[in-house]
Amino acid sequence: MSAVLADFSVLNPVTDEDLALAARAVRVHAPEPWPHGLLCRSECFPYPCRLARGGHAALDSAGLTAEQLTAGLVGDQREAEEQGQAKDQTR
Repeated sequence: MSAVLADFSVLNPVTDEDLALAARAVRVHAPEPWPHGLLCRSECFPYPCRLARGGHAALDSAGLTAEQLTAGLVGDQREAEEQGQAKDQTR
């Protein structure tokens, strides 16, 4: 059971794909206040959940901060490409 609850390992160096996945995990698995404490917005599990911890660990390993993430300096390239493709299809 402890293997299931263990944190994700962070490989060095952190690739661009790892950063994109970590940024998405941090955005999706954000804390949300509830009367009995902070819960993960995605999993309704006590924050920080496993994916939030893994995402923050990958960003920390790459030397990036939460401020850089919120400023949009780290993004999900796949999401941007999908949005661009969706715009092209509507034209």
